[in-house]
Amino acid sequence: MIPASVLLSASLRRRLVRPVILFSKFKRFSIFYFLLFTFCFSQAQVTITNLRCEMLQNPLGIDVLQPRLSWQLESKQRNVVQQSYQIIVSSSLQKLQTNNGDVWNSGIINSSQSAQVSYAGKPLQSATTYYWKIKSITNKGTSNSPAAFFSTGLLNESDLPAGQASWKAKWIGYDKASPWDSITQWSRLSARYLRKEFTGSTAVKRATVYISGLGMYELYINGKKIGDQVLAPNPTDYRKSFFYSTHDVTTQIKTGKNAIATVLGNGRFFTMRQNYKTQKHNTFGYPKLLLQLEIEYANGTKQIVASDESWKLNVDGPIRTNNEYDGEEYDATKEFNGWTTAGFNDSKWLQPELVE
Repeated sequence: MIPASVLLSASLRRRLVRPVILFSKFKRFSIFYFLLFTFCFSQAQVTITNLRCEMLQNPLGIDVLQPRLSWQLESKQRNVVQQSYQIIVSSSLQKLQTNNGDVWNSGIINSSQSAQVSYAGKPLQSATTYYWKIKSITNKGTSNSPAAFFSTGLLNESDLPAGQASWKAKWIGYDKASPWDSITQWSRLSARYLRKEFTGSTAVKRATVYISGLGMYELYINGKKIGDQVLAPNPTDYRKSFFYSTHDVTTQIKTGKNAIATVLGNGRFFTMRQNYKTQKHNTFGYPKLLLQLEIEYANGTKQIVASDESWKLNVDGPIRTNNEYDGEEYDATKEFNGWTTAGFNDSKWLQPELVE
């Protein structure tokens, strides 16, 4: 007969061994998940942020043929250094998501550069949207950026293949003063109101408007002001160059009747002091408009609405005079209620002039 003390001892041994085995399994289990967590954490320690093209985030209408791309690395670790990078530029977001760089795939570039990297892919096309992203390989792991984009503006004909032209629009305006205006040292010139109605055929995939209103403009589509800028565009020496703006108006275009409208102010184009100290106060002419709206529909068709002599003009509106020296004079009794929306009766408005 086995003594009770011996049985108790064996029982204790069995009960003590089991926790040890469980602890050993728990230890291996913990180490495995600790290593897995460490690996995953190390892969996410570096993030790519602040993707910029020509120093702007997702810019519209750039006119640089070799735009410069930049990005930043963020990490909670110290001494993170980029060792190489890869840039992928695609013609669509879907292609970018599958790493199909049909416009440019830089391959792996051994460089720490992350600012002002010049584009070196296929020639960029006018009025086209491109999507891009970055892979950055650092001493702490590899990171991929989210998608970014940029679009080109209406490029100069000299930058396009022979026979192609970007601008279909014409300069329009009203190259004379009205009886209530004053073309003197104390100049007064009323604002120009221009509008056009057109029909949207189906669902819109993308719509972009390119506009230069000299001296200054405000743009409306279907009653809504486009953009948040004021005093646009910025002044230049108009004898040499002028600026135009690009706006994404996809959500503003609807199926059926649409209206696009612009009011032009004088700015520095029609100077506030006419025939006075001309060596200081250059004057470049009367306000004028160049506008091109490009619509791409979901069914693949395209439509261009451009400024031309088919637009309607009125110079007898509420803004009686405006300039940067003397301010603005506004007569609310001359407002055109609803003039920025479709269906407005503009039968008594004028036909604009084609101007240089």
